[in-house]
Amino acid sequence: MKKFAIGVDSNQNWIAPGYVLTSMLKKVDVAIYKTIEDLVKGKFTGGIKVYGLKEDGVGVAYDKYNEKLIPDSVRKKVAQLRLDIIAGKIVVPSTK
Repeated sequence: MKKFAIGVDSNQNWIAPGYVLTSMLKKVDVAIYKTIEDLVKGKFTGGIKVYGLKEDGVGVAYDKYNEKLIPDSVRKKVAQLRLDIIAGKIVVPSTK
C-alpha cells in the first residue's frame, strides 16, 4: 500500500520523491525580512506578529518532486482558495 506524507515548516518534498504530496511552508524568511525592514525604517514595534497567506508568511511547495502527484485542477483550486482567504471570502478560524 502506497502511503503519502505532507511535510511541514520547510520544503521536504525531496526527502521521499513521489510520496510527499506537498510541504506546508512556514516562511520565516518573510518574517525576518519584514522585521529588519521595519527596524531600518524606524517602524519596528514589539509584540506578536501574524504572517498568514495575505502577508506571504505561509504557503505550499510545488516542485519537481511532487509535480506528478498533484493534478493541475487541484493546483488551480488551491490557488483560488488562497485568493478567497486573502480576500476574506473564506474566514479561517483563529486561536487568538
